Amino acid sequence: MTRRDLDVRIWGARGSLPVSGAAYARFGGNTICIEVRCGSHSLIFDAGSGLRPAGEALWAEGRRKLDLFFTHHHYDHVIGLPFFTPLFRADASISLWSGQQDGGLSAAAMLTGFMRPPFFPVGPEVYSARIKTHDFRVGATLRPHPGITIHTAPLNHPGGATGYRIEWGGKSVSMVFDTAHEPGVLDPWVIDLIRDADLFLYDATFTEDEFTLCQHYGHSTWQQGVRLAQAAGARRVGFLHHATYRTDDALAAIEAEAQALFPGAFCARDLQVLTL
Repeated sequence: MTRRDLDVRIWGARGSLPVSGAAYARFGGNTICIEVRCGSHSLIFDAGSGLRPAGEALWAEGRRKLDLFFTHHHYDHVIGLPFFTPLFRADASISLWSGQQDGGLSAAAMLTGFMRPPFFPVGPEVYSARIKTHDFRVGATLRPHPGITIHTAPLNHPGGATGYRIEWGGKSVSMVFDTAHEPGVLDPWVIDLIRDADLFLYDATFTEDEFTLCQHYGHSTWQQGVRLAQAAGARRVGFLHHATYRTDDALAAIEAEAQALFPGAFCARDLQVLTL
């Protein structure tokens, strides 16, 4: 990887609940965790169960300063946080970023509320790392490090969620999960977030047939992801937040069908690396 590459690593692509077994070996079973490397900076998006292997790998590489951004605080997106190795190291510096909408929890409040009995045996006082929390209004533009710009937007999800667009070195990647769409409508917030993006990662929990029964669950379809990518001029669209029951064979079939409509489409896999 050269210094100006934008490197995207999929540490977890599953939705709702981690899964395991032979039927999930190719695409993986960890819940959402995406790392975006902008030169020497590692930006992590969501703390699903994929955060545990991410933390071990990042620590082994000697990365001591990390930024962790939350789309929202539902369990499947924070469940890996208590097992994130760098949080237990005194020479680590971790910044937690959380978008605020009306009635939303701050990053600090989420952490102390999530890690306490009877839900967890110990609280965040066990951490040794230097932890900073950054709460921002959804819709704000963030500049966590020189040369890195992150645009944010609200997503249609119960309790609210934050979409992100990361720009660095002339490249861009957009994170749009968890979100539901209105049939026949292309969300203007999402269109703005993904316009001309090099890579667009989208919530594709359901198929169109399933969506008719699940419109209010806060998740979308791979078909809507293709429509959005085509309308906004995104170069590639990766589907994730895979349903717990979606097997490797089913995801491979979706990927083939999607690529017939949009060659830049694919189903994201755990441990996949995409260099832009």
